[in-house]
Amino acid sequence: MNNVPDTPLGRMYREHIQHILDKNIDALLDQYTDDALLISSFLKEPRYYKGREQLREHMQGILGINGLETDIVFWAETDDPQTLMITEQITMQTPDGAARMRFADSWVLRDGKIAIHFAGMVQHPDGSLA
Repeated sequence: MNNVPDTPLGRMYREHIQHILDKNIDALLDQYTDDALLISSFLKEPRYYKGREQLREHMQGILGINGLETDIVFWAETDDPQTLMITEQITMQTPDGAARMRFADSWVLRDGKIAIHFAGMVQHPDGSLA
């Protein structure tokens, strides 16, 4: 994991990625508010997940991830309101082999937990752009 600053949100991001590596969905969900909204573009069309159970459904996909490596290309955060905007170069092993993609993630936090998560895929594993 490269280019992550040593800030409260930087540490939270590191924990977030570690939970993914550990396949610890419960710990990952604990970083979200109970009514969190996650908007995903991973499937090339918007998908909306609201609340803990729908987020759990979305996060089942991490069970197939191995060898996740992230390289932060862009990082911006604010304190009031607490927000994070990043672009990541991602490499991971999936059941179908190595995958390389680029994500654009943004978090809006409430009381130290993720209330809104824009999980954007900028470049898909097939090389196509979002």
